[in-house]
Amino acid sequence: MKIGFACDHGGLELKNSLMAHAKEKGFEVTDYGTFTKDSCDYPDFAYLCAKSVADGVNERGVVVCTTGIGVSMVANKVKGVRCALCHSVRDAEMTRRHNNANMSARGQSSTDEGLADEMLDVFLSTEFEGGRHERRVNKITAIDRKS
Repeated sequence: MKIGFACDHGGLELKNSLMAHAKEKGFEVTDYGTFTKDSCDYPDFAYLCAKSVADGVNERGVVVCTTGIGVSMVANKVKGVRCALCHSVRDAEMTRRHNNANMSARGQSSTDEGLADEMLDVFLSTEFEGGRHERRVNKITAIDRKS
């Protein structure tokens, strides 16, 4: 599976840690930046990652900033992206199982590396349940088409 990662200066350490974890697990990883702690604008990098998912370059994406809020907002502006800000392993599981999310956001200030790794593992291994949830995801997709 191909996974894109992006962050701003406030999420650099966690992004780098998550990318290393994904590589250890055998996933193909693309880093869309940022690459330094120099102050930068999260929309620039979150957009690149989200666009890569929407275009099918990557199957999933993970974006990180200080809180995860800004990067998730940017990702969800890209047609075809369903990005969830996750704070727990259960969030990561349910957003895949029920929402078929193709991106996940994290906040470096609220997520330690161990928890972030667990959430990533679950996010990447959990399948979409379909069934009644398919109808709901289809409605999200319909809203996307209208925008």
